[in-house]
Order: sequence, then structure tokens, then C-alpha cells
Amino acid sequence: MTITRCDWAKTPLSIEYHDREWGVPLHDDIGLFEFLILEGAQAGLSWETILRKRNNYRDAFDHFDPGKIARYNKQSVERLLKNEGIIRNRLKVNAAISNALAFLEVQQEFGSFDNYVWSFVGGKPLKRKRGQPVPVKTAISDRLSKDLSKRGFRFVGSTICYSFMQAVGMVNDHNLSCFRYCEVNVR
Repeated sequence: MTITRCDWAKTPLSIEYHDREWGVPLHDDIGLFEFLILEGAQAGLSWETILRKRNNYRDAFDHFDPGKIARYNKQSVERLLKNEGIIRNRLKVNAAISNALAFLEVQQEFGSFDNYVWSFVGGKPLKRKRGQPVPVKTAISDRLSKDLSKRGFRFVGSTICYSFMQAVGMVNDHNLSCFRYCEVNVR
């Protein structure tokens, strides 16, 4: 029997990610922070590139502990820029640090980042309407991007925010024919 997946899941790494994580509602703050940083790092690159470097990112960025990352200094930035296991882009590295600071402020204001970010979709995953193409951004991702930017986050344009929303299950963009569509909907 052939399993039908979303068209983009073609390599062993992307298939594993698709089958286990993509679109599954995530409510863990550290996991949400990880995806926010990785989606920003992906800007201009393929997601496959980020998936290959994901474990290196976890090691380099203290397993995405925002409290630790918020304390990074110039020496930390230079260390990261020498790390061949991550995307060595100064703007993206600095954004991860400033995003950690902003993340901690959001946690303090809302009790958790989960409370904050899921409020944009009313606490439940959105479903794409039958027959509608997968968008690259939406009015909701526009609002999320604008609000994150206002709070000091960087590398959070609307397209990045929509990819984040897909990854963490705020929207179920699995194809209707994909075996994961129904599995994700029942969670």
C-alpha cells in the first residue's frame, strides 16, 4: 500500500519531519521558541538545509533555552559565527539573541509564549478550506508578524510567521489526500 504525503516531503529527512512533527499542535514554549528561531534562520534557504543543521543548532544555542540565549554576548556571537554546523549569518545570530529577550518578555506578560501565540488562532488549529491553495502568508500571519515586530522580534516577516504557524500546528496545511491530514486534526 502506498502512503500519500504532502508533495514537499521527498527526502528521508523531510519525510520523517513531515510524518512526525509538521502540523502537529505544539504547546511547549521551548519547542515554539526553537521553531521561531529555525524559521528565521531558514529565510532565503530551504527547510531541508535547516533540518540537516537542526541538531547543530540545538547544541550551539543551548537547546533553545531563551534564558541562556538572552545572556549571550559579543564573544558568544563570534563563537556562533565560527560554527560551521549552523547558518553563519550575523543578522540571524543577533536576531536569535534579541528574540530570546523579547520571548522572555512575552512569557512574563502572557504567562507563556504558548498563550500568546495561540491566541492569534483562537487556541485551535485552523484548517485550509477545501480546494484552496496553500498560502505563503495570511491576514493572521500578517497580524502575528506585526505584533512580534512591535515587541522587538526580528526575522518574523509574515511569510516566516506563516511557516511557523504551519510547523507548530496553528494551521493544518497537510493536503486533504495526505495521511497526516486526519491524524493531525484529531489531536
